[in-house]
Formats: sequence, C-alpha cells, structure tokens
Amino acid sequence: MKALCRDCGWTGERKAARCPSCASPRVVFHEELGTLSIAHLDCDAFYASVEKRDDPSLRDKPVIVGGGKRGVVTTACYIARMSGARSAMPMFKALKLCPDAVVIKPDFAKYKEASRLIHEKLDRLTPLIQPLSLDEAWIDLTGTDRLHGATPAAMLARLQAEIERDIGLTVSIGLAPNKFLAKIASELDKPRGFSAIGAAEAQSFLAGKPVSILPGVGPATVSSLAEVGLRTVGDIAAADLKFLANRLGSGGLRLHRLAHGQDSRLVDPEQSRKTISAETTFNDDLNQREALEDELWPLCEKVAKQARKEGVAGRVATLKLRTPDFKIHTRRRTLAVPTQTARTLFQVARELLAAEPGGLSYRLIGAGLTDFMDAESAGADMFADEERRTLKSETAIDALRGKFGAAAVVSGRALKGR
Repeated sequence: MKALCRDCGWTGERKAARCPSCASPRVVFHEELGTLSIAHLDCDAFYASVEKRDDPSLRDKPVIVGGGKRGVVTTACYIARMSGARSAMPMFKALKLCPDAVVIKPDFAKYKEASRLIHEKLDRLTPLIQPLSLDEAWIDLTGTDRLHGATPAAMLARLQAEIERDIGLTVSIGLAPNKFLAKIASELDKPRGFSAIGAAEAQSFLAGKPVSILPGVGPATVSSLAEVGLRTVGDIAAADLKFLANRLGSGGLRLHRLAHGQDSRLVDPEQSRKTISAETTFNDDLNQREALEDELWPLCEKVAKQARKEGVAGRVATLKLRTPDFKIHTRRRTLAVPTQTARTLFQVARELLAAEPGGLSYRLIGAGLTDFMDAESAGADMFADEERRTLKSETAIDALRGKFGAAAVVSGRALKGR
C-alpha cells in the first residue's frame, strides 16, 4: 500500500489526484506508507478549537485564548494566525495585529476533558502512547496490523475521522519511522493534515531546514552554531563529528544523528512528564524582592501539591522571570534531595531570585520542578529526614484543605503577601 484515501479508506499502489473510489482529493501517497508505524498526533489550535466547538457563533471569527492585557496568548485559532497572532505572544501585541479577535479566558477543565476523550480513542489502538501535553502524543502502532486488520496508516486515518465526528475537533497526524520525524511530519499540512516522512528521504528532506527544527536547539544554540557556519540541518549532517563533540559535547553527537534522520528513542508510556510549573503575570511590574517573594510562595505551593498528587519528586528546581521587554530568564538548580514540598522549592527559588541583579523590574514570575523520580524512591533517601518531616506537614495541610476548603489553612508567608 502506497496510497490511502482518508475519506473512504481506499488503498492502492499508485499516486492519484483524487480517490478512484469516492473522488475525494484527500489522498495520501508515500512510497513507505504501508510500512511506517510511529506517529505523532497534534490537535489543531486545541484550546481555540474547543471554544469554537462549544460556541458555534465563534466559528468564522478570530479567537485568541489567553488572559488579561498583560498576559500572553495561550492559543490563537488559524483565522487569528492569518493576522500574525501566535502562541506565547504578548496579548497587547496580538490584539494590535488582530484587533477584531475574540479573547477568551482559558478553561482548562474543559480542555482536559476533551483531551481525555481523544486519549480514550488512542487507547483502543495501542497501549504504546506517550503524551507530550493535553493536545499531542506519540503513538507506536508497530505490529498492530493483525489486531486491527489494517495498516497503521489506515487506522490513523480512521482515528482522525472519528475524533472529528465524535468529539468535534480536528487533529493533524505525522507518520514516520521514528519520533523525531513523526513530529516534524505532523506540522507539514495543518490543520487536518496527514503527512509521512520515510527513512529513505529523511536526510534530503531535512538538509535545507534551519537548525532550530532540531529538538533541544534554542536561540542560544542557534547562535553558537551560526558562529561556526552551521545554519542548516544539512550543515550539521556534513560536519565533522569530533568538531561537533568539542563544540557541543554529547549534544553535538545527538544533533548529528538527528540531522541524518536517526532517532532511537522509543515511544514510552511510562515516561514522566517533563515539568510541573506555575506562573503569574502582575498587573504592574514589580521590582521589590519581598513583593516578588510574596508572589512566588503560592506558586511553589501549587507546584508542590501537583507533584504530590502525581506521586513524583523533582530533582531540579526552576525559577522563571519575564522582564518588561518580554525577555524570559530561567534559572535552575539541582537539589541535594528530590522534593515535592513547597518549602524546599520556595527556599531554592528565593535564593535564585536573590542572585539576580538588583533594581530590575519583572512582569511575570514562575516556579517549577523537573527531572522527576518516583516519590517513594525519593523518600527512601537516608539524607531526606528534614524533607520527609516537611512533606508530612504539607500532606496534612492538603488533607485539611481538601476537607474544609483552600482557606482552611493559610501559611504565614501567604498571609504576609495579602
């Protein structure tokens, strides 16, 4: 099978502009279509699409999901994107580009429910699902042909149609021999896309792309690579391995493999989430250390509570700051003992904040935990006595708040910040 109609399920061996069976133009053709089995599913403008589904009057309007004039865009629908609005863009800038946009405050409970319904359908296909967030996941359909009586490509096309029919949302799917290429493929034909990248074409397909397309390559790495003439993925692929290793360490070797379309990572359903974080944007910029700490404490409580709920402990604490010019500064510190307590997270985040240059103003502050391990393993650490005592106290507070409400127990720090 090299050709597949996404509307009627017709399969064939030759490329066709329209399906010979139903005349649909939605025919996918690829030389490796019948053998590829790693997929990336990405919901199209997820939050905005949920809002449009639930309010049909918004269907043909530009919709931006986000909060407040000093907030940032969480999601912009495709109509809003035509005006230049983008996710993570400051709200005032997005509204300047798209003044007719309908701005909606995020409703995460609603988005989580939509995500749950989508994952229920994924679970029927395979247990090998690795969520990246509420709106995207990797899927491994290797060896499922006999079980479902269809190739992975055909099953994914059916899944795509079912999600649109039953849940009222559209998704784009990328199909490839590995996770890296599958994620790139899912971005090629949005919205409602279905694209494939095969092993044979991977290196030539990637060659002309900017190095920023490679996972883990942020602005700092882009600049570092540009300094030595490495601007495209093809440049990385052709570079000397020793040179890359000297420049970027083990990360250089990883980028070299990716540049050749190679990715040995498995779709791992057990892989822990990458981070738990919380942040707040101020109505007015803050520059007083004490005022910033007052904003930081409830964020640490929120992060720690979620870590306890998920049964994980973080080995790295993070502090996030955004200056009035919208530049983001992220600081990290590896902890001596993994934590799931607000007290430890706040103590480290406060020290990171104290190390920042004095006199600067900030419009946003955030706290987070990352590099997780199972909480039971963390609790077995022989040096974690103080951490265990703090955890016992905060867990008791969780129980009291759960029974009597969030205001039942208020910390001294929280009272001070009022």
